Amino acid sequence: MKSLSKTFLAVLATGVLSCAVFSQQAQATAINGDIQFAGEVHFDTNSLATATRVVTWFDVFHNAGFSSVTSGTGDFAGIAPGTQATMAQPWIFIPSTPTPGLWSVGGFSFDLLTSTIVTRNAGTLHITGTGIVSGNGFDPTSMDWSFTTQSSGGRTRTNFSFSANGTAVPDGGTTVMLLGAALGVLGMARRFLMS
Repeated sequence: MKSLSKTFLAVLATGVLSCAVFSQQAQATAINGDIQFAGEVHFDTNSLATATRVVTWFDVFHNAGFSSVTSGTGDFAGIAPGTQATMAQPWIFIPSTPTPGLWSVGGFSFDLLTSTIVTRNAGTLHITGTGIVSGNGFDPTSMDWSFTTQSSGGRTRTNFSFSANGTAVPDGGTTVMLLGAALGVLGMARRFLMS
């Protein structure tokens, strides 16, 4: 009976170790690259120092509700410059307001999570923040972004630029933790078998 117990424990320990070593962990396919947009925006006031929201976006051809892609790298490289991106309206940046679908283009969609005012005066408005981009079979990926516009000159419409940078998310150590647990079980089984 003792040899049957030892055989069972040896098979069990080998099985656990095999699961740890040979298991295929689903790897995240994160979105990588940068995408940039340009166009015009209509603010809620005539001064960047008092503006709290973008009321309307315009692409470079003055079409309302859109911006224009100016460049893309990595997974965004297939989106041609000049492509219209649909923009959520309004975009409220004071106070920071999460905005689902702030932009959508080429099968990708960006959900804005946070906005932080970096510079805000009559001549410059610079806002940064974070969000999640998803689409085209990729896993949702965290992105940093930046919105910049200069001197509205007393007008409610002014030129802007917007860029987003995709960052990959690491594994988090699950694979190493699983391997460590399997080695621990194997060590305990060996110790039991030796006694």
